[in-house]
Amino acid sequence: MPNPSHAGRKGDNIRSDCWVSFESVTSGGFNISVRSKVESMYGDSIMELCRSVLAGLGVNNARLELQDYGALPFTIAARIETAVRRAGLKSHQCLPEMKEHSRYPTTRDRFRRSRLYLPGNDPKLFINAGLHKPDGIILDLEDSVAPKEKDAARIIVRNALRQVNFYGAERMVRINQGNSGLGDLMWTIPHNVHVILIPKVEKPEQVINVDSAIKAIARKTRLKETVYLMPIIESAMGGLEAYRIATASENIVALALGLEDYTADIGTQRTNEGRESFWLRSIIVNAARAAGIQPIDTVFSDVSDMEGLRASVIEAKSLGFDGKGCIHPRQIAEVHKAFAPSETEISRAKKIVLAFDKAEKEGLGVVSLGSKMIDPPVVKRAMKTVEMAETLGLLEKNWRSN
Repeated sequence: MPNPSHAGRKGDNIRSDCWVSFESVTSGGFNISVRSKVESMYGDSIMELCRSVLAGLGVNNARLELQDYGALPFTIAARIETAVRRAGLKSHQCLPEMKEHSRYPTTRDRFRRSRLYLPGNDPKLFINAGLHKPDGIILDLEDSVAPKEKDAARIIVRNALRQVNFYGAERMVRINQGNSGLGDLMWTIPHNVHVILIPKVEKPEQVINVDSAIKAIARKTRLKETVYLMPIIESAMGGLEAYRIATASENIVALALGLEDYTADIGTQRTNEGRESFWLRSIIVNAARAAGIQPIDTVFSDVSDMEGLRASVIEAKSLGFDGKGCIHPRQIAEVHKAFAPSETEISRAKKIVLAFDKAEKEGLGVVSLGSKMIDPPVVKRAMKTVEMAETLGLLEKNWRSN
């Protein structure tokens, strides 16, 4: 008789998760044992969920043990499905309901000042992440997930995309490298992913392969919304190929930077001053701007150093970056504050936007400010500055009339 398969976590310090033991049997229907800290209130509904998921996976006879530590239904369902698959039962996916709050779209040019990384196999971190108002939330399937838990993370992330309210944050997934990453796409693309982050990109072909796979899945699932791409440059070779990578697909919206692997690649240590990464950061900004996409800076890894974070964001902004990665919710507000336009920037942007409005009304083909001609990229950036100032409450919506 085969040994039971397991999924999830158990122990005294576990919260918002569960542990599942599954064993397929030849007869007798479902023998389900549930121990839960909320059993008195939700025991019956948890039991019904277990039966529903097993039946949805095509299981007719099984022994199932569930130890629940306050897990939400999407997590319980994912852990059961993982255990069933680890038992070797081939089955179609058991999809939870797609909640209405998970259906919103994104846009190509939206703000991407902050993106919050969440380990893909840690559902307790998903639940309130959107309340911190990051511009984007990254459900990570790559470095933050242990190799033996990659299968579990795929299912958790898929269920979270369908059920968790991220409160308007752009919905991102960082996939794994190579064929494993292409496999990740089948579990995520049909469930309203906005942006796929492609790690450790060194050649444009890596982007093209991901883009082609996404388009094939979109055709198969009749997906209408565009799934955008954010390649991450994390090596010297990636830096040398940055512009070709940035222009590898029309669906690329940003080029991101990863410094932990880069500094290891060039044989040095990462520092807060960042001298060792100045070349790559400059390359990323220039490649992205030349390609007409957003350059996004790396994470700041010391979550307790708010002064260091602010200095790092101000430096990134001065180099031309539009955003920065976050590894803790407390970093988000500081990142937004540091990326906010200054009074001088807002004042100049207002003048440029008003000059543009005047030129449009008069049917002029060029925009001028005093005796100087204003190029279209400058006008576009001024409009983004004004939009950000309005969003942050630094500028009244009706400032033109005032």
